[in-house]
Amino acid sequence: QVQLVESGGGLVQAGGSLRLSCAASGRTFSRYYMGWFRQAPGKEREFVAAVQWSSRSTYYRTSVKDRFTISRENALKTVSLQMNSLKPEDTAVYYCAAQVGSGSYLDHRDYDYWGQGTQVTVSS
Repeated sequence: QVQLVESGGGLVQAGGSLRLSCAASGRTFSRYYMGWFRQAPGKEREFVAAVQWSSRSTYYRTSVKDRFTISRENALKTVSLQMNSLKPEDTAVYYCAAQVGSGSYLDHRDYDYWGQGTQVTVSS
């Protein structure tokens, strides 16, 4: 089992920044993805960013590339999402997720473990 706990959400004005963190505990694997997804009211859960744990390769949704940065700290088993130049359309509940199989980093259905979510609200 893997437990994920997110922190760092909140309310920010457009153009501002927030940093989300996800602390992992329990069983860990050397080759898997950690991802961030978000879900706005009435919308489907969508991919935001992912990092491959061993290679540190990173992947981003087009609309957040150049504004968001995903990183991982191996010793702390923590994955962070630095979000800059936030826009009102970034408003959503953000979820941290871990994939231990061999699926797609893009597809939320391929992730095995999820955090409880943290609200990010960007005012205009």
